[in-house]
Amino acid sequence: MKQIIINKIEEIERTQNVRIIHAVESGSRAWGFASPDSDYDVRFIYIRPLEYYLRLEKTSDIIEYQLDETLDINGWDLQKALRLLHKSNPTLFEWNNSPIIYKTTPEWQKIRNVINDYFRSKNGLYHYLSMAKSNYREYLKTDIVKLKKYFYVIRPVLACKWIIDKNSPPPMLFSELCSSELEPSMKPFIDKLIEIKINTPEISTGKRIDEINQYIDKSIAEIENIISDMPENNNNNWKALDELFISFLM
Repeated sequence: MKQIIINKIEEIERTQNVRIIHAVESGSRAWGFASPDSDYDVRFIYIRPLEYYLRLEKTSDIIEYQLDETLDINGWDLQKALRLLHKSNPTLFEWNNSPIIYKTTPEWQKIRNVINDYFRSKNGLYHYLSMAKSNYREYLKTDIVKLKKYFYVIRPVLACKWIIDKNSPPPMLFSELCSSELEPSMKPFIDKLIEIKINTPEISTGKRIDEINQYIDKSIAEIENIISDMPENNNNNWKALDELFISFLM
């Protein structure tokens, strides 16, 4: 499958007249617990020729190339990515930390060298807390739940705890988050969930796990209290990003 994805990346470069500088896995496979029928969530950053960026007409800054039962492939233009990096967009830090890399380049290594300078803890906390709360409210309050949705709540909760403890972007691997941030008393419940996730289809359902729900309630309240007292930590430096962008086009 990896070679198929690499072939798709090369196909995108040919047909879209772009140069892809970084391509990774971004979904449950990158988290480390794909189900038997999980698709492949491929994300990439690309550069177009110089003349594209000199046009007056506004043009698309995303490529949505394929979406089916097996592959979900889309990417962002470098200009869009760097603008979002300046805003400390959490998605970019996740793509940078993905353990499954389909392609990377010296250009992306230069971005890696500065990317964490633009990480803002408060932005990251708001992002992951919102993700946890919305998924918890929508999917895990009934007696019978989609068990995989627990990961869409527990993972962002642990990401928040990582940010609070380490003031850095959280890792993609769920096992690394658990090892660092999960309370030992919760480990048996999460281990059982992981076993179910790995060995059953995506649509698997089961009874609500009250112990995990109680842990989620407690964690969300603690995170909300911490965020309210946190100062802003903005990095308004455009210069480094401007210099990188221009150097990649020359």
